[in-house]
Amino acid sequence: MLVNVTIPVYNEEKILGSSIATLHAFLTKHCRFEWEIVIADNASTDRTLGVAHQLVREYPGVRVVHLDQKGRGRALKKVWTESPADILSYMDVDLSSNLYAFPPLIEALISGGFDIGIGSRLLKASTTRRSLKREAISRAYNLLVKGFFTTKFSDAQCGFKALTRKAAQDLLPKVEDTGWFFDTELLVIGEKLGYRIFDLPVSWIEDLDTRVKIVRTAIDDIKGLIRVRRSFSKGKYQKQN
Repeated sequence: MLVNVTIPVYNEEKILGSSIATLHAFLTKHCRFEWEIVIADNASTDRTLGVAHQLVREYPGVRVVHLDQKGRGRALKKVWTESPADILSYMDVDLSSNLYAFPPLIEALISGGFDIGIGSRLLKASTTRRSLKREAISRAYNLLVKGFFTTKFSDAQCGFKALTRKAAQDLLPKVEDTGWFFDTELLVIGEKLGYRIFDLPVSWIEDLDTRVKIVRTAIDDIKGLIRVRRSFSKGKYQKQN
């Protein structure tokens, strides 16, 4: 059983080294399954790519994929499509979600009980440290998702997710977004097509150096919700047997 852990990065030369060191040590000590770490460089303009190649030389099981265009969704789709792993996952480079949630997230998929696993900052057992503004925006957005699609999963945007290869082979070709809406689109289509989602509460700390442009992202997300809803109304999505 091979588990892929993708780390999408854009201009993260300052924290990439320490984050990969922390993640590598944790996976080595706490995970019973085989794993690979893939640094997905999204067209960085600083020294991120050079740092990534140095980390490949320092740590076994680490490799790097470079993309000439930005977009977290684009990076994830490329890496996950090309990876030989049985379970495909990703987490944010700042490791905002506590890593101790990672093994149970993956074990839920290995056991065969679930097809998709997501970390959630919005369940009762979750603990978060973030600004009131970010908290309000996150809750409002997830309520909007539920209003559009009557979905059951609690947190569309947390950068801590995994899915089985079988689910990925079916869902990834259906997901059109190449940016931040990629997560929401994947989850909405997945749930509506009957894939079982494991919703896991996580401890999460806000990254104050985030690259997310909140207003622009919010507008793109709303456009994405409208697009996906129209696609469902036209019967565009069919589950692969």
